[in-house]
Parts: sequence; C-alpha cells; structure tokens
Amino acid sequence: MGQRGVAVWFTGFSGAGKSTIANALAKELTSQGYTYEILDGDEIRENLTKGLGFSKEDRDTNIRRIGFVAKLLARNGVIVLVPVISPYREIRDEMRTKIDNFIEVFANAPIEECERRDVKGLYKKVRAGEIKQFTGISDPYEPPLNPEVECRTDLEELDESVAKIINKLKELDYIS
Repeated sequence: MGQRGVAVWFTGFSGAGKSTIANALAKELTSQGYTYEILDGDEIRENLTKGLGFSKEDRDTNIRRIGFVAKLLARNGVIVLVPVISPYREIRDEMRTKIDNFIEVFANAPIEECERRDVKGLYKKVRAGEIKQFTGISDPYEPPLNPEVECRTDLEELDESVAKIINKLKELDYIS
C-alpha cells in the first residue's frame, strides 16, 4: 500500500483525548498495512526533553525538538502521530511551516470535561496547588483557528474521531 510521510499533530488540553485517538489511529493504520511512529508528549519529555520546564520558552523548545524529529520521520515516508498539548498557536504554526506534510488535529473537549476525566490526576494536583503553569487553568491554551480535523471528544465516539482523520489522510493522498 502506498503511503506518504506526514506529521499528524494533535493539540488540545490534557485529558482531551489526543493520545487515545493517536493510539486508536495507530491500530487502524496497522490493520491497513501502514507504518507509523508515535511521538507522545509524555514519553518525549521523559526521554528527549528531560530538564525542560513549563515556561513558554521551555514549552516552545520542547515543541521545536519534537517538530524536528517529526520532520525527519515524515520526510522519510513515515506517518508520524504527535499527541502533544502544544498550547501556543504561534509555535504550532511554526511547525506547520517547517514540516512539509502537516495535518493539525484539534482534540476539542471543554476544560471541565477534561478535568472530570482527569486520567493522570493532574487537575487534582493543580487544584491542590502542587502543579503550577498548567495549560487551561493557570497557563493559556490557544485553540487552532483552522485545523484540518476537529475531534469533539466530548460529543463523538472514538471511532468517529479516527474515521475523520483516516478520511483526511485519504483526501490529501497520504494513504490510499
């Protein structure tokens, strides 16, 4: 099966479903015979960008490093799934200009829903004052203005979100 390299860049609040969608998309890509890599934000922070904090400057550095790896993989024919909060529109737009094949996916869920889910227990820690500079609470999140795909994770099923992305990949000839 033919595939072209592309960076599928997921953005949204913590708990919005970025990694969940990326992992489900990975399973679908595998079932169709495509190759991919996932550059998960948590794993990247542990292995590639350890030591960076959560100031705007450190967040931008983190995204630039992730973007560099995504660009290398995509230009070598890999479908790269990048579920990272990436809260600032300007740095996401910078990645769009640096990565030739780039699709932005907005995992959109209200902050209240993300806090209700609180998969990692982070919102509880934020409310207890244990975490500072938390996106959507004490730090800004700038939603994308024109994402290629918007997944309303509070309103649609996981398979609907995955189907939207698969359809966009087909529409743009990244997969057949």
